[in-house]
Amino acid sequence: MQGIIHLENIRKSYYLGKNELQVLKGITLDIFKNEYVALMGPSGSGKSTLMNILGCLDTASAGKYILNGKDVSRMPDNDLAEVRNKEIGFVFQQFNLLPRLTAAENVALPLVYSGIGKKERTERALAVLAKVRLDDRSHHKPNELSGGQAQRVAIARALINNPSIILADEPTGNLDSKTSYEIMEILGKIHADGNTVILVTHEEDISLYAHRVIRLLDGIVETDKINANPAMAAITV
Repeated sequence: MQGIIHLENIRKSYYLGKNELQVLKGITLDIFKNEYVALMGPSGSGKSTLMNILGCLDTASAGKYILNGKDVSRMPDNDLAEVRNKEIGFVFQQFNLLPRLTAAENVALPLVYSGIGKKERTERALAVLAKVRLDDRSHHKPNELSGGQAQRVAIARALINNPSIILADEPTGNLDSKTSYEIMEILGKIHADGNTVILVTHEEDISLYAHRVIRLLDGIVETDKINANPAMAAITV
């Protein structure tokens, strides 16, 4: 059975002059619809490179990547950008909010590129902000928000296009433990609502929230295990 994400012998190399640096050395795996996966590995393991390929921010040097039934392995950049905008919602450690825009305007930004009118953009942005319990901060700018609130705006922006996959890269990396718990609770609810969630983290306690943990080492999959008792099971959704 093929997953919503299907990787077949994915390899990625970079060249420094004539020297080849192999970062990914043949990754084969499937991630299925509505899975909650943590992608882990030490610095240099290849997890950031794999994340960029999963998110269609980069392409593999060799191998096949099927995303929701589409072969994106060799797509031109324009087509790849369209797939990325429709299929994947990104949550980054640094939030990546535009400082001059309000929370609602930041959330609505992906809809601008989809050609949706301002009234509908605003309505959808407010609805998604309500999902992350931040509709009362819709007119605030990023510098008027706490770190946790800014990350919730970033999560709302990731949800605005109803993507099939949420890709969260170290989403709690800049947050204290209490705020981290709140963010992981929200990601757990998003998963419970039917989204596939891929969490990239180096923190063991954060990986416990996922249902499956894939560990990379030196560009290959070292282990791929099911979390018997994910931490999110204790949270009412």
